[in-house]
Amino acid sequence: MIDRHLRPAEIELLLDGEEGFGVAQLRAHAASCSVCQAEMASAQEIMLALDALPDFAPSPAFADRVMSQVQVFEPWHAAATRTVEQFIPASRPARLAAGFAAAVGAGLATAGATWAVARADMGLLLAQLGLERSREQVVAAGSDLASTVLGQPGLDALRGSSPEVMAVALGGFVAVAGMGVVGIRALASSSRTR
Repeated sequence: MIDRHLRPAEIELLLDGEEGFGVAQLRAHAASCSVCQAEMASAQEIMLALDALPDFAPSPAFADRVMSQVQVFEPWHAAATRTVEQFIPASRPARLAAGFAAAVGAGLATAGATWAVARADMGLLLAQLGLERSREQVVAAGSDLASTVLGQPGLDALRGSSPEVMAVALGGFVAVAGMGVVGIRALASSSRTR
């Protein structure tokens, strides 16, 4: 026996005439409880009033009006398929020719990619040659700059010395050039203040 009042869903089960596990207990409680009997009678009246209402059907254009206001998301693969279908010919011979052309194009693209991968060593060789040429240009420009600043005897002395002596000479040059720039700026700013 149930020691509580029936819930709306349980009352609906009884009114619909459902059968199953636990329904016998619900019926026994409803037969002995005046509150649940009143609830069932009220629910029965509502069901009868709803059943008496006429059935209405929406107008045929109702669905079209609703769907025109709904934003439908189309997945990318569906859009791509629809786009590709526009370019597929309608006749069978034209479809066969288009398929053959697509197969030949795919084969040529595969062959070209395979050739490019097989010749990757050629690309690396060309890149190394380009880098070597660029390094030679930078060294030649640096040599010309050193020859201009130090003269040919100073350049010859640097070429015959160790890397440490070259680093000290380069550091000294940068320091002297920096002091020259600072000195020129100091002179320029002092001449403006007068």
